[in-house]
Amino acid sequence: MANESGQSFAKHAQWTPGYHFFAAPLGLAYMVWSIMRLVKTPNVDTTYALVGALAIVGAIAFARLSPLQAQDRIIRLEERLRLARLLPADLQSHVDTFRPGQLIAMRFASDGEVVDLARKVIANPAMTAREIKAEVKSWKADYFRV
Repeated sequence: MANESGQSFAKHAQWTPGYHFFAAPLGLAYMVWSIMRLVKTPNVDTTYALVGALAIVGAIAFARLSPLQAQDRIIRLEERLRLARLLPADLQSHVDTFRPGQLIAMRFASDGEVVDLARKVIANPAMTAREIKAEVKSWKADYFRV
């Protein structure tokens, strides 16, 4: 399942240091601190501090999730185009039945195995993205994920 690039099913999640180790923890710490201040000393200032903390945490989350949603849309389009090119005619009509998570998970499959993987997903529409990724034998790394 692993390839020469080092990415595999077991190790394909990516960390974004600026988000995962800086912005998100500091935002959450500020929110917890603001809640504690409001509980200990309820007044207008601590209420405004909590509102500000909630706004900051919301902005941090939005700044992370918006690019991920846009990237997911692009990946779905890329996979639809790849499947339209690779799938035999009898499977072409099923491309629109794949759920977004299924399409996103299939991006890790090489061109040589994506047809068989698509057949498995068609036969079992309840397959989760995790199950699909676990089926991939020749892992196609994705280092461009945000």
